[in-house]
Amino acid sequence: MSVKKITRGSSNVFADLGFADAEERQTKVMLVHAINSIIEELGLTQAKAASLLDAAQPKISALAHYKLEGFSVERLMTYLTALDRDVQIVIKKKPRSRAAGRISVDAA
Repeated sequence: MSVKKITRGSSNVFADLGFADAEERQTKVMLVHAINSIIEELGLTQAKAASLLDAAQPKISALAHYKLEGFSVERLMTYLTALDRDVQIVIKKKPRSRAAGRISVDAA
């Protein structure tokens, strides 16, 4: 029986995998998760969601499958406001215990 070493990851899987744009990717995933949850909650088809978001249906399909290429954080936030959600950006000083600032998304 071999012993496997387990390493605890951070709260950002993209950082753990070494992506240079890890925080942006994590932010996009959180925003898309919120969008997909709202679309499901409202019972919207992809075609209806596309109409509501002024997007092509294939773009909504891409979101449903978390294919994030071609989507900016700004566009995703615009989609959320089109779905009658407020998006709040808070800028604050980072704690001394952390070496660098970070971006995070809290979905209520």
